[in-house]
This record gives sequence, C-alpha cells and structure tokens, in this order.
Amino acid sequence: MSPPPVDVLIRRIDPEVPLPEYAHPGDAGADLRTTEAREIEPGERAVLPTGVSIALPEGYAAFVHPRSGLAARCGVALVNAPGTVDAGYRGEIKVIVVNLDPHEPVRFERFDRIAQLVVQQVEKVRFQEVAELPDSARAEGGFGSTGGHAAVDGPWAATGGNRYASVVSDREGQ
Repeated sequence: MSPPPVDVLIRRIDPEVPLPEYAHPGDAGADLRTTEAREIEPGERAVLPTGVSIALPEGYAAFVHPRSGLAARCGVALVNAPGTVDAGYRGEIKVIVVNLDPHEPVRFERFDRIAQLVVQQVEKVRFQEVAELPDSARAEGGFGSTGGHAAVDGPWAATGGNRYASVVSDREGQ
C-alpha cells in the first residue's frame, strides 16, 4: 500500500503551462515542461524556464532529474543533476540543460517535457566534529574502489586503470 500523497502548493507563472504530472502509475518523477522554444547547439548549455514555482512542506526537497529519453536520443543532460529545490525556495523552477551531441543541435518547443521533479522527505542533521571517524568495511575506498568495470578490473588495472600505460610499457620493452 502506497503512503498518501504529499500536498505541494504550486503556482503557474505562465498561465498556459501544464502542471507537472506523472506519466505512469508508480513513476517517481513528475514531468516538467519548458515554456520557451529554444535551439541548443552542440556543446551549448541553456537555462530553460518551467513556468511554475512551488512551496514544499518543511522537511521536503524537490530534485530535478534528467529525462532518460532525451539523454539517449538527443544527448541532452542536466548540468547540475540533480538540481535541488529547497523547501524555502519560491522562485520559478528553471532547468540547466546541455547538448552533449557533438554534431546536432537540439530543438525544444514550448511545453516540451525537459526534466522530472522528484519530491522527497529529507532529514535535517546536526554535524558533530570528531578527531577520528569509526572504522567501516569500505574505509576511504571511493571512486571505483569496488570494481565492476573493465577499467578497474581489466588487465591494465595494475596501471591504476590507465589501459594505455600497459601499451606504452609493452612497446618500451620491445
């Protein structure tokens, strides 16, 4: 059984923009649309307005996530994914997109879906400074320390993940 939905107040800055909506039952993200037609050249980034602002309840934040279809088909990514909308923010939600396609521009039309808004409950923490942190199984291992990728697990793993270093050393040995 799903928990009851959280009430979020929303204001249309553009009176014609469709409200964010979930495309399918069970979706985590509600689609955000742009109110501006815009062509984005390869490598260019743009700030696209959504025409809405929200008031989240205390203890919640909204996170602006990329749309996988735009990423896969057009090479569109969000520069600061996920973007964070704090509970106290009342301005228009804007989405920073970048066109990562090396050759083709991307065209957005008014009311195209450009991102997803995921609302989540967030914990407030109290930071407590200590001289040392307790041990853990992971310790300071990070940035790929668990493996699972050829650059980490492949035959060049001993070169620090630089697959070209083993080729250079092989050539030098000839």
